Amino acid sequence: MFATRTQRFVYQHFLKPWFFRRDPEMVHDQMCRLGHRLGRFHAGRTCLSTLMVYRHPMLEQTVCGIRFKNPVGLTAGFDKNAELTQVIPSVGFGFEVVGSVTARPCEGNPKPRLWRLPKSKGLVVYYGLKNDGADQIQRRLRDQSFEIPIGISVAKTNDAASVGVNEGINDYIQSLKVLSQTGDFIVINVSCPNAYGGETFVDPDLLERLLSRVDQLQLTKPLFLKLPVDLTTKQLDALCEVIDLHQVDGLILSNLTKERSRKEIDQTELVQAGAGGISGAPTKQASTELIRHAYRSTQGRYVIVGVGGIFSAEDAYEKICAGASLVQLATGMIFEGPQLIGEINKGLVKLLTRDGFDSITEAIGSAHR
Repeated sequence: MFATRTQRFVYQHFLKPWFFRRDPEMVHDQMCRLGHRLGRFHAGRTCLSTLMVYRHPMLEQTVCGIRFKNPVGLTAGFDKNAELTQVIPSVGFGFEVVGSVTARPCEGNPKPRLWRLPKSKGLVVYYGLKNDGADQIQRRLRDQSFEIPIGISVAKTNDAASVGVNEGINDYIQSLKVLSQTGDFIVINVSCPNAYGGETFVDPDLLERLLSRVDQLQLTKPLFLKLPVDLTTKQLDALCEVIDLHQVDGLILSNLTKERSRKEIDQTELVQAGAGGISGAPTKQASTELIRHAYRSTQGRYVIVGVGGIFSAEDAYEKICAGASLVQLATGMIFEGPQLIGEINKGLVKLLTRDGFDSITEAIGSAHR
């Protein structure tokens, strides 16, 4: 692995200033196209791996029967159309969640739909589930082999046709039928804040109806549920009472925040931003609190994946010690650079060693002991 200090210097002083002077969606699309091209060639993947990847046996673990080389994953919303699965391992990630994918192709919300909040270290995201649809993404992935575990995030199509409860459930089921044999695990996203009709299935009664239909599919792969960050612990408990009755293996905590009054957000930055949920540092504390509460209250019944505000090894370790078996990020990489993944994994080994742990598994939930 190349010296991360050099990589960080180049990104912070040359690449990031150039990127941040340009439209964020345009930059994202250009980087995805570059990543897709690099991933097609063995030489490109090998070069990236040499520069980026940090490996250590202390970071390896088996979760839900799936082997993870390290606990740091790319969260859904970055690789919307599953075009980066071949290159993401070479950046150092231990797993990836693609999508979210919907039953029908979706152009998403009108542009502009992505804004940076440099002082708050976040993004305002209003994509509205832009993706190519379940059928095309399934065709894209079906003949691929994957170096790391791949999760498929499924959401309700962002249009008027799926806004009704029954129509929304049928939409999820259609996607799951198409994608159930693709990748290593499935994520049901009920927490997109930017979709037509809102977060319908965060209501416990409606979540019960959705999960009852999902149970009938008898999925053979691990199933995770992605929940909003703006839940109270009481609301989370009510949802977990429903989840307990169904075939759900894990919780992903959590998605974007709609609460623009959060103290972590510099309000002056919102003047130029449009509608949308906010990612990054403004979600850090709230997501960790949900992880901590879910780990205590469910007593290990679910694998927890921690998402929100991870910009360093210390951020990731805090979520792991709070109860997360795995963590995910995207915004941190945009602000800190792609070398961040290697930095986090290397830093996690140092933190585990400092605290006397022999493996990442031993640290999970250690803040409660």
